[in-house]
Amino acid sequence: MSVEPKLYGCQSMTGALLRVLVRAPREEDQHGWGACGWREEPDVRSIAEEHEAFCNLLADAGAEVVLAESDTGGNPDAIYTYDPALVTNEGALLLHPGKRIRRGEVDAMAADFERAGVPVTGRLHDPEWAEGGDCCWLDERTLLVGCGYRTNETGAARLRELLPQVEVIVYDLPHWRGRREVMHLMSLISPIAPDLAVVYAPLLPTRLAQLLEDRGVEVVEVPDDEFASMGSNVLALAPRVVLAVEGNPRTRERMERAGVEVLTYRGQELSKGDGGPTCLTRPLLRA
Repeated sequence: MSVEPKLYGCQSMTGALLRVLVRAPREEDQHGWGACGWREEPDVRSIAEEHEAFCNLLADAGAEVVLAESDTGGNPDAIYTYDPALVTNEGALLLHPGKRIRRGEVDAMAADFERAGVPVTGRLHDPEWAEGGDCCWLDERTLLVGCGYRTNETGAARLRELLPQVEVIVYDLPHWRGRREVMHLMSLISPIAPDLAVVYAPLLPTRLAQLLEDRGVEVVEVPDDEFASMGSNVLALAPRVVLAVEGNPRTRERMERAGVEVLTYRGQELSKGDGGPTCLTRPLLRA
């Protein structure tokens, strides 16, 4: 009797990436770059080329790349597929972004999940706010959640209800530059192996730094001058194998000294909305 292939299950940030949902940038969506707070208008041809090359790297690493097909209503932020949902071993939880302009992406992603064979097992609603960028699996039974301007305590409480077998640990995020600038928990930490994470230490919540130490997780620290260029936004393709945006040579050198294989992609246009490799992916299945 044949066994159906597993299509989802992702309570890890570091297991081998086997299946991932991405959304290609569309020319008709790019006019919304200002409303979404992008730093500059992206070049339509270049951003498409960068995204195609990014997807090729994912495929070469062994991941099945699933392209989102739903209409997101002209929102360029939709290429950052990590934020509208959280994928667990039981299926997908649809989140409720604190960034209002992104809320239409949730139903669009629900349609993409249906096509991809990923069941929806829960959903957040007002006044529950949560974005994927504030949700970080430290291990299969530990979810770190950052509370700030995009994810609130009500949203974190709802995640606890939806994940009764998971320890949900909440941390307050710094005000930093205020509501208009993106400050997600995963702006500050990227797990790259069960016992290793890339962090920007100056803004890391103290209790989180202590937790990493208590759990035996070593850290690769991002230098100050590579934080704004997303040195701390790193996607694990497998334990100690990562994909990072080009540049940030000191962070790369520190990762390599820790025994990490570092692959890079060109993200000059893709990053104009302050999104790195983690933001550009919604992992569906990890080993």
